[in-house]
Amino acid sequence: MAVIVPLEGERRAAARPSLDAINALVAEDLKEVNALIMRRMESSVPLIPQIATHIVAGGGKRIRPTLTLATARLCGYQGKRQLGLAACIEFIHTATLLHDDVVDQSRLRRGRDTANSLWGNKPSVLVGDFLFSRAFQMMVEDGSLPVLAVLSRASARIAEGEVQQLMTANDLSTSESTYLEVVKGKTAVLFAAACQVGAIVAEQPRGAEEAMDCYGLNLGIAFQLADDAIDYASTSAKMGKAKGDDFRDGKITLPVILAYRRGSEIEREFWRRTLEKQEQKDGDLDHAIALLQRHRAIEDTVERARHYGAIARDALGLFPDNAAKRALLETIDFTIERAY
Repeated sequence: MAVIVPLEGERRAAARPSLDAINALVAEDLKEVNALIMRRMESSVPLIPQIATHIVAGGGKRIRPTLTLATARLCGYQGKRQLGLAACIEFIHTATLLHDDVVDQSRLRRGRDTANSLWGNKPSVLVGDFLFSRAFQMMVEDGSLPVLAVLSRASARIAEGEVQQLMTANDLSTSESTYLEVVKGKTAVLFAAACQVGAIVAEQPRGAEEAMDCYGLNLGIAFQLADDAIDYASTSAKMGKAKGDDFRDGKITLPVILAYRRGSEIEREFWRRTLEKQEQKDGDLDHAIALLQRHRAIEDTVERARHYGAIARDALGLFPDNAAKRALLETIDFTIERAY
């Protein structure tokens, strides 16, 4: 939560962290990445760029490719390889979004209709496959086996994470450790890969690569934990999706795991009815939020995010103080504080 300090007899909030610093740091590079993305989405099959453009241009923060650009800058890289790899990262991420929306039957993403709601499930899945394939084409063009190893391993782990999430859906016996494995797979490993390739292109020693991997992985975990808190604590306008979507979909996220463990048998029966049996009625979401608040489940989820944010912060300790490092540190704070 933003620090509040007394000043001239009044209490004024300290400036909230933002992505302004990291966005300014890589602004010119990101323009080139966006142009490259648009070029490499082109296809002789008109529906492919139509669907791909819809989701790529959907208003996301481009945080993953931005991390690749910023970590390459932190590691002192002066070339251009990071541009193509940042585009690869965004293609992999976009492909997973297309597939996720089909699996989750989502109708809204970032305040806009999802591709599957506009074009149907089959085109969405197939265009996701196209974007995965395009990403691997670009990795081969980069010509680095270490980069290919990192990104291919991340892609496989993402798929495993999505399957694991499917297996734990509607299952209130899911442990916190199992939940964290899902988070690492579906979210954090791509953050880690995005950061690690920044060190690889800069030909940094193994220790720096590992530090970048650690930074990205723990930032990604913090990012997903904050997202899980936001689903119950924020507004639809801020999220770009309906409040309580995770509840309606029966997703077992950390706030629910904590409230279920801490609740009475009557409360646990409520969670079993609404999430495992998917028997929901008017007022259930409000009651769920009240239970989460009663047991400090949302606050403690954010505290877990702070823990992983602290690990990410420590991972940057190897690097000298400069604009890139400061921007990456503020990115940690933004990732967590956006939950409020």
